[in-house]
Amino acid sequence: MRVYLAVFACGLRRYSGYRAATAAGVFTNSVFGLINASVLLAVFSAQPQINGYDAADAVTHVYLTQALIGPVAMMGPELDLAPRIRTGEIAVDLLRPAHLTPWWLAHDLGRAAFNVVFRGVPTFAMGLLVFPLALPGDPLRWAAGAVSVVLAVLTGFGLRYLYALAAFWLMDGRGITAVAVVLGGFGSGMLLPLVLYPEPLASLLRALPWSALVQVPVEIVLGKDTLPGGDALGGLAFQAAWAVGLLALSVLLTERATRRVVVQGG
Repeated sequence: MRVYLAVFACGLRRYSGYRAATAAGVFTNSVFGLINASVLLAVFSAQPQINGYDAADAVTHVYLTQALIGPVAMMGPELDLAPRIRTGEIAVDLLRPAHLTPWWLAHDLGRAAFNVVFRGVPTFAMGLLVFPLALPGDPLRWAAGAVSVVLAVLTGFGLRYLYALAAFWLMDGRGITAVAVVLGGFGSGMLLPLVLYPEPLASLLRALPWSALVQVPVEIVLGKDTLPGGDALGGLAFQAAWAVGLLALSVLLTERATRRVVVQGG
């Protein structure tokens, strides 16, 4: 356990060094939030209620989404695992006295923790300054939202780890990562709340793991009955199922990939 705590601290220190990039990320997320919120306010001015969402819900969704972009890493960064497989540096990782999956998970949790505090919170605060957001008054809903963010981070890691692991078979994971980023943006609720999509597309997207990254955490905070199971517990169970399933698959495929690994690059 001490090894993984040290790796977590390493990930935290690594990303804390990119202060200018973090400030740029907060600025970019805040500006995009302002643009997206303005577009959705125009939509809801013509239709005050859409599938249980009103204008305040939509704007809150936008800024919660922007706050989650950094922690769940929907748009990157790509895990360094894929380049290390491509160059052959993975051989060093395999010599460490630690399993590959929890090693990279600990590192990514350090990255996510930094982004929650120094990118997510300031971005959401900017939304609070500009718009009247629909914030819950129940402390239990805030607690459920915090747990949901943790599960979203774990689900996001599981997805990105599998994208990177594909480099063992494809030799380069950048193509699959690029396609997955597009699908994730569309299916997570990042580009538009999933309640705005027509059926049966909306139901299909809700069943996929990407919805656990954004749509489910947002609806838990908003207290919507469109969650899996109709309440926050159902939403958390949905996220937990995907997180556990993806992490288990990651461990299984890691064992399979490294059984007869041939290091590229000599």
